[in-house]
Formats: sequence, C-alpha cells, structure tokens
Amino acid sequence: MTLRANYFELASKAMQILINQESYLREQFSISETVTVQIWELVKLRLSQINQCAFCIDMHSKEALSQGENQDRIIGLSAWRDMPFYSDTEIAALNWAEHLNSGKAVDDNSYQKIVEALGEQAVVDLTIAINAINSWNRIAKTFRPEVGSYKP
Repeated sequence: MTLRANYFELASKAMQILINQESYLREQFSISETVTVQIWELVKLRLSQINQCAFCIDMHSKEALSQGENQDRIIGLSAWRDMPFYSDTEIAALNWAEHLNSGKAVDDNSYQKIVEALGEQAVVDLTIAINAINSWNRIAKTFRPEVGSYKP
C-alpha cells in the first residue's frame, strides 16, 4: 500500500478542531439523559458502515466493545431495523443519523418527531456528531490509516 499524507502532522490545527469537537460531544453525551455515549458510538459505527470507512468501522467496533457494548448488537447494527436489540431512543438516533447522512431535506414533521423523541439539545448535539463522523470517514478514506492499528 502506498503511504499517504500524514494529515495529523500537515493539518495539526484543523485536526485539533475536530478533536476538540469530539471532546465536546463526549462531554455532552456523558451527561445526556437521552443520547448517551453508547448511542453515540452506535451512530458512529453505523454511519461508518454506510460510508464504507474500514478504519472507522474497526475503531468504533473496538471502542463500543471496550465500553461494554454487546457483540450481538454490533453485528446486528447493519440491519438494526429488523433486529430486536435496540431501544426506542437508539432507533430514533439511528434513523436520524441515516436520514441526515442521505442528504435528504429535513421536513418539519421529521424534525418535530426527532425533537419529541430526543429533546432539542440532544438533536443539536447528535446532528453535530453526525457531521463529525462524516468528516472523519472522509478523512480516513482519503488518507487510509492502517486498519487494525487503533487500540482503545
């Protein structure tokens, strides 16, 4: 494999912005009564699956397992709509993540439903988190860090 640019070195200030964003999100989801760190990890893994980011799939699977996530739920995540493993809150978060990831417009009805399910603060934070994982997926797919190199 051809080595690609070291993006952390070449754009260290930009990478720090993304890392600071991750810190903000971890703090928010640590205190959230609806969207927890565990749900955030599921969302990151699911979007990484959709975006086919091998490095991120590996990383977020390991992260979820290290945080006590059940292996069956990780394996079933690609078919979450047909699996009995996920709570109503997780379903709402995954549905929102997939909707935003699709690039489709958010109509008033969809927006109202997600706010009713999660609350405004959680919707704002989850939307930022969805944007963040998409950024990370695109960076990792471009610069290809070594799959399997992430250690939680």
